[in-house]
Amino acid sequence: RAGGEKLFKRNLSDIAAMGGRPRAAVVALAIDAHVKLAWLEQFYRGLAAVSRRYRVPIVGGDIAHHKGGIVATLTLVGEAPAHGRVVTRTGARTGDWIFVTGSLGNSLRSGHHWKFAPRLAEGQWLAGQPAVRAMIDLSDGLAKDIGALTPAGAVPALNDALLPLRHGADLRGALTDGEDYEL
Repeated sequence: RAGGEKLFKRNLSDIAAMGGRPRAAVVALAIDAHVKLAWLEQFYRGLAAVSRRYRVPIVGGDIAHHKGGIVATLTLVGEAPAHGRVVTRTGARTGDWIFVTGSLGNSLRSGHHWKFAPRLAEGQWLAGQPAVRAMIDLSDGLAKDIGALTPAGAVPALNDALLPLRHGADLRGALTDGEDYEL
């Protein structure tokens, strides 16, 4: 179940990072003939659980043969929130402040990388704030993802004493572990 849930929620997190509202999903699988039916059933149960929880219908998809493993993709269609503003990664300006919606680091050991909740409501609220000019979901680690937000010629400055650490995390983990799915 967890694989299908995570696939769906990772994509919801991308929509959240733009302040968008997810509307529909399409799933495509390419699987080896040796994939067990029980695994496939659990994968789809995970997708269905997230679909129901976030009220995002799965409207189509495809299953194909793939020799040597499993490839799963999910595409989400979303729309701008009621205020009509979508935030991208590229709107930041030199001097902007950097904030994060939750704790960072220790995602794998804590199980957060499976159990996270996409920050959809937070993303929509943030997109409605004129002072918010850029957003990203932290999936590859703050140290890597922050580069996508940083304006050309600027250097991000972080105060390590202010970084919110997940229980059991250290500074290095907060910067490099990834799979935090915070905005």
